[in-house]
Amino acid sequence: MKNILFIAFAFCILFWVSAQKTIGSVDRIDPEINSLIAEDAVIEILANGFSWAEGPVWVSELDAVLFSDVPKNKIYKWSEKSGLSVFLDPSGYTGIAPNEKNSGANGLILDAQGNLLIAQHGDRRIALVEQPLSNAEGFKSVVGRFEGKRFNSPNDLILSKNGDLYFTDPPYGLKGDKDPLKEMSENGVYRLDPSGKTTRVYSGFNRPNGLAFSPDESVLYVANSDPKRNLWKSFSINNGVLENEKTFFDATGKKGKGLADGLKVHSKGYVFATGPGGVLIFTPEGKHLGTIKTKVATANCAFNEDESALYMTSDSYLTRIQLKK
Repeated sequence: MKNILFIAFAFCILFWVSAQKTIGSVDRIDPEINSLIAEDAVIEILANGFSWAEGPVWVSELDAVLFSDVPKNKIYKWSEKSGLSVFLDPSGYTGIAPNEKNSGANGLILDAQGNLLIAQHGDRRIALVEQPLSNAEGFKSVVGRFEGKRFNSPNDLILSKNGDLYFTDPPYGLKGDKDPLKEMSENGVYRLDPSGKTTRVYSGFNRPNGLAFSPDESVLYVANSDPKRNLWKSFSINNGVLENEKTFFDATGKKGKGLADGLKVHSKGYVFATGPGGVLIFTPEGKHLGTIKTKVATANCAFNEDESALYMTSDSYLTRIQLKK
């Protein structure tokens, strides 16, 4: 009898562990989504146990994805070969700026030389970690002030082919808009050009968050993470100036965990945007094709080098779904 109970218990544990390897499902609203995601594709759990996973970026040099755990002030690395490891600790708070939350890194991208650019919540700046990333150490400040005032907490960032750096600056790394440490009246979108000049290019959002270019970089998409105004806007870019402001998709009131947050644009122009329910997939015209439903709030996502997979930072999880090439 004891042996039977032991076998039954072991089977239950094995089943539970197996069940935890995948999560969620794909909600297919329009059949066009099947050209991007196979009908039998699943959402894999690659790692878990994080406080709030964010800012994934694929690094071919490391054959791995890097991502932030914002509250824990760490950047992790995950690879198929080696699994999970700590890549940078601390990641975004080193004490150089006044900050009571001590949050770490958020958004991560690579520049043309392969250096790692980091939106640092705690240090309230954009910083850079130079090559080689296999021996990453130390931060170099890229920009930390606008018109003499410290940024709130740079959140997400993208780099154009001509070297323009765009980034968002909500107050998430502070204690909100009323934090006495907050020096900026606006929560803006900024552009740092190659000459070192910083310009506030948009201030119409109270919680600007994720941002991404269209493949030809003629359009900029920006998310606003506010339950009362939960949406994405698109802008035409004219020599660094944002024009032709449009609502790309309004998800205000849409059911599902999560707000309009990080996003990435596929080389075919499809927009993969984290929001209510998981990762919403849109055509360039803003038609909602479906949602990768992660069951938890999802903060951001990133393609691997050949766009055969999408990595997602989903609350306490790092997840992945295979894509069609």
